[in-house]
Amino acid sequence: MTSSHLQPLDPTIVTMIVLTFFVGGLVKGLTGLGLPPVVLGILTAAIGIQPAKALILVPTFLTNVLQASSGGHGRKVVRITWPFLLAATVFTASGAFTLSYFRADVMSALLGLGLAVYGVLGLFRFRVNIRHRKWHHPVGVLSGATNGFLTGMTGSSAVPGVFYLQSLGLSRDELVQGMGILFTLSTVGLTWSLQAQDLLGAQLAVMSAVSLAPAFLGMSIGNRIRKGISEEKFRKVLFISLLLLGLYVAVQSLNPW
Repeated sequence: MTSSHLQPLDPTIVTMIVLTFFVGGLVKGLTGLGLPPVVLGILTAAIGIQPAKALILVPTFLTNVLQASSGGHGRKVVRITWPFLLAATVFTASGAFTLSYFRADVMSALLGLGLAVYGVLGLFRFRVNIRHRKWHHPVGVLSGATNGFLTGMTGSSAVPGVFYLQSLGLSRDELVQGMGILFTLSTVGLTWSLQAQDLLGAQLAVMSAVSLAPAFLGMSIGNRIRKGISEEKFRKVLFISLLLLGLYVAVQSLNPW
């Protein structure tokens, strides 16, 4: 299904949407990311990529706002990463408006493989560190532009933004809040792009709002689990989640069904 509008939904589809957003919220609360990859990976096969991208907008935006405003490190993160955040937001439109010139399934699969590889490297403690502050902004602009383009193309805002934020040596809470800020701004850019292409409809907007409840419930449970584990365990959970999410996205993207 490629239309931007959903057909009348049967109870099975509604149940799938609710459960999908709950699982996505749970992963997001635990690791700081995962809502768009989980939701898009499952729902694209059922309702199509464009409706799925539109459906995630409200839950993604509001859960990201909550994540971005929690932790008390927002000013520090923005001060360090503002060129990266600006580029990631502005370049979202480039991916959305050029989507028809690329195979979205291949792009999503490559993005998933990137997540999986990074997860494996993290589990083996291979990390990239940008030690010199003079490189923070140049690398940030390049990473942000790439991140924005891929966000517009696939609806997922993790690559390479999460890698860049981790390379800055942020603590667990700083990293989670930084990802929330990145994802919030990326969602704003994605929303504008979809609206400009007339890919948002009333039914999608209503269903997207309804999906808030399961997403917030899952996120709340995930947050409680995250706060109860050590920073070392959090990093292991994060990298394992990146590996599994990456493989999942890659397989779902290339699944002909």
